[in-house]
Amino acid sequence: MTTNSLSDKRVLVTGGAGFIGSHLVEAIAAIEPASLIVADTFFIGKREHLEASEELYPALVIAEVDTADREALERLVAAHPVDVVFDLATLPLPYSLDEPYDTVVKITAMAVNLAELARIGAFGTLVHFSTSEVYGSAVTIPMDESHPIVPQTPYAAAKASADHTVAAYIETFGIDAVIVRPFNNYGPRQNEGAYAALIPIAIRAAAAGEPMTVFGTGEQTRDFMYVGDTVAGTLAIFDSIETRGQAVNLATGTETSVNDVVATVYDLMGIELSVDRADARPADVQQHCGSSALAASLTGFKAETSLRDGLARTIDWYREFVL
Repeated sequence: MTTNSLSDKRVLVTGGAGFIGSHLVEAIAAIEPASLIVADTFFIGKREHLEASEELYPALVIAEVDTADREALERLVAAHPVDVVFDLATLPLPYSLDEPYDTVVKITAMAVNLAELARIGAFGTLVHFSTSEVYGSAVTIPMDESHPIVPQTPYAAAKASADHTVAAYIETFGIDAVIVRPFNNYGPRQNEGAYAALIPIAIRAAAAGEPMTVFGTGEQTRDFMYVGDTVAGTLAIFDSIETRGQAVNLATGTETSVNDVVATVYDLMGIELSVDRADARPADVQQHCGSSALAASLTGFKAETSLRDGLARTIDWYREFVL
């Protein structure tokens, strides 16, 4: 395996104040790159998510920049030259159900703006973050990178469009890029406010002693992966030159129902489980279980954190900083 290193690189992380982004920034800060810049709109991301990174890397540059704004992005890169971009900027899936047009336009623009900057040589390597949502509900299990792309929400369609754009720039212009496709992440710092995901909502409901609202039967499944494993996998993908030009899944290979994950949250918090049923949501993915065989073969990646251990760590963080 041919390896790369971030230790001498100038690094930009878009969406770096967000959930996964802030964990990635913290891990990169510990490597002590030549420079480290975060670009975020702070729509969902939070400034306090970067405090640990600033302690590790006092020279961290934090810029309030929307990467969907090409001119603003060009000014940022001109002011702070970079070698590598980790592109995690996005809008959340639930937002796309309220604002589909804005979601599709902006997520697509974020990708093409960075791909274009890579094309003209503004930086060297693009690590573009996708999502398992682009696959839609499972047609085959486990879901590998050859699984059909059948997005079921405006968010998933926008992310698929972004992936195709990056892939086209790789094919047509030879940009140095890789698409990282993580499955369902959870962990500390996951957004608990507007547009929150399942696990933060369950933690807040349990902490309040309230029933958890579950849409549909709750038997729909996800491949839940702890954020620390995703960060480790992402850095391994960057490090391996053999990943370039490909889309690479990061997954645990284990599917867990919504009912089971909610029950585990309540159990870990010592709260008697109580569930309210609501109508199934339109376009809700019914089954997800990913394959990381490609990542394993190229990088040696394996998700190390069990769901129960990861949930326990997540609950501890919410108890300390949110509840």
